Amino acid sequence: MKTSTCSSASGSRTWKVSPGIPESEKVLPDSRFQVLAAVDFPELNRTRGQWYPAVPPLSRPNAGMSPADYFGRAMAERLPNHVRVGVVNVAVGGCHIELFDANGVADYVAKAPEWMKPALAAYDGNPYQRLLETARLAQRDGVIKGILLHQGESNTGDQSWPTKVKTVYERLLADLGLSADDVPLLAGGVVPADQKGKCASMNAIIADLPRTIPTAHFIASDGCEAVSDDLHFSPAGYRKLGERYAHTMLTLLRAQSSR
Repeated sequence: MKTSTCSSASGSRTWKVSPGIPESEKVLPDSRFQVLAAVDFPELNRTRGQWYPAVPPLSRPNAGMSPADYFGRAMAERLPNHVRVGVVNVAVGGCHIELFDANGVADYVAKAPEWMKPALAAYDGNPYQRLLETARLAQRDGVIKGILLHQGESNTGDQSWPTKVKTVYERLLADLGLSADDVPLLAGGVVPADQKGKCASMNAIIADLPRTIPTAHFIASDGCEAVSDDLHFSPAGYRKLGERYAHTMLTLLRAQSSR
């Protein structure tokens, strides 16, 4: 799951550059796009709880690109020069949505596979709590305008996924003192059928999310290029998907300003 709020310690101390982060993508086009570090990240001289230019990876060491990277870049490009864009990014690849359910996280972590444990350890075994704590820090400097969600592969076929997402979303809003009318949820699709996505069937369930959460919006992934594992997007695919997130967010912001 990759969950971000927008105004969005590993056992290894070696920053392994993911093949999903080309050198060209490490040059940030606009320093107004920033990330509030959710973990200590010595390799990029980041300290948890501080703002930094949003050079990838945004979440933690050994992570790759994500829709949040290109969402923030597109937002900064299209917003006035005096506006800064900030994200809090908490991500655990391959997890079920249940990991972010505050009532079930302990049981989930206890049964988590070995390969997931370094990512869980980075958030002291509770990604939701780290997201909440970091988002509260972000509220001291800005206003949370939306919540970005990119998750679903591990819940493929789970018809109750929208209800589970609603539980997490409403809990996060309540814990942060936010209103759904002011803070929409943007949920993106996984690798689609046109890219031979192994979990493409999940997109129908994700697309149905607004029926359960009226303030949710589906970000289609059709046409977003994938890599050979048929589970992850290429940088070009993440760019297209992230820009779609931004387009939807900007449309919602314009609608809010006209109320």
